[in-house]
Amino acid sequence: MVNEGVITEGDLLIKNGRIDKIAPSIDASGVKAVDAEGKLLIPGMIDDQVHFREPGFTHKGEIATESAAAVAGGITSYMEMPNVNPLTINLDALEDKYLRASKKSLANYSFYLGASNDNLEVIKSCPKHAACGIKVFMGASTGNMLVDDPDTLEGIFANAPLLVATHCEDSPTIERIEAEYIQRLGAEGIKPSDHPAIRSEEACYLSSSMAIELAKKHDTRLHVLHLTTAKELQQFPAGAVAGKRITGEACVHHLFFNESDYEKLGNLIKCNPAIKTKADQQAILQAINDDRIDVIATDHAPHTWDEKQNLYPKAPSGLPLVQDSLLSLFEFYHDGVFNLEKIVQKTSHSVAELFDIKNRGYLREGYWADLTLIDLNNGLLRHNNQVLSKCGWSPFAGYQFRSNIDKTWVNGQMVWSNNKINHDFRGQRLKFNR
Repeated sequence: MVNEGVITEGDLLIKNGRIDKIAPSIDASGVKAVDAEGKLLIPGMIDDQVHFREPGFTHKGEIATESAAAVAGGITSYMEMPNVNPLTINLDALEDKYLRASKKSLANYSFYLGASNDNLEVIKSCPKHAACGIKVFMGASTGNMLVDDPDTLEGIFANAPLLVATHCEDSPTIERIEAEYIQRLGAEGIKPSDHPAIRSEEACYLSSSMAIELAKKHDTRLHVLHLTTAKELQQFPAGAVAGKRITGEACVHHLFFNESDYEKLGNLIKCNPAIKTKADQQAILQAINDDRIDVIATDHAPHTWDEKQNLYPKAPSGLPLVQDSLLSLFEFYHDGVFNLEKIVQKTSHSVAELFDIKNRGYLREGYWADLTLIDLNNGLLRHNNQVLSKCGWSPFAGYQFRSNIDKTWVNGQMVWSNNKINHDFRGQRLKFNR
């Protein structure tokens, strides 16, 4: 068992959905026992950034399919983004998503309230338990959610009753560089490998530095999502989550891939912000070990295979990642980059602390039994026909992972085992200590 910086060998007893007892040895008579000898038990991953596409884009993904992929990947709780249709920018739309999830989600769930240029009063009135946070697109985004009005941004940072999570890319900078590429190459001459130059380091830094400046000015609880550049990371101090007012997130694809992978994968790894240089990739990995980066997430964003086959200008940005996220992180363990304690800290402990999640994120007696059992010694060759996301493909197709997700429990119920999903189970709405 890996928990709170310590690796121990022992038994864990589940009762009424919660962890009842953890001890070196527990009498298993009268209970159903799982022999996990030689395997690794960790608290399930809490993914603080996913796009499950429901409502409005269910040809790409829906809560049922994407939560199934999540639990197959060892993710037991998720926080889902507001750029759906209709946009989640009012409390009615927010509650509609909770209702949908209560009927369909195999994992535990919460949802962000989205910010727009004209819903500041809704944000101010949002109850502290109604959302995991306020999502602000401070840059180009899908839908009509770009918040670029200075007065609105000031109002959000000054008045948000919850954590503010930002997507940071400066739209004018992106538009200027893209126009230069179109003038030089023509729209159809631009390649996926040009994506990190168009959605540049400059665009990311301008936006994230603005968010940090606003947060410092108003003492806002700010969480900057999917950091991708070494330059941006210099703005984040090292240290534990506790006491930080400004925190940062990295996503698994920015850890695993770099610009050399565009030649093989092309639009399949086109995402916003872009996968950038090897030097940026190495800086993010180091920032995780240095505790400048506080959380690792997925930014799971499924698009259909056919959509991704378009030429670069029309190919949508985003990757389906929940089923392979933990497996990709354990590759770094096998390579000696991360230790097991660090992976658990960044995928469970720190997420629970950062969002004040109640009774989850740790192996503790009395906490909900959200558990993932990892087989570090028997790997998995990923094939697209194994993918449970509705889009049916993975950027890791053909990759030989050295580990495998053996089992996943959500609220004490085994939802993933023997490569099969228990579709009869439903997760719970996350609760917060606020």
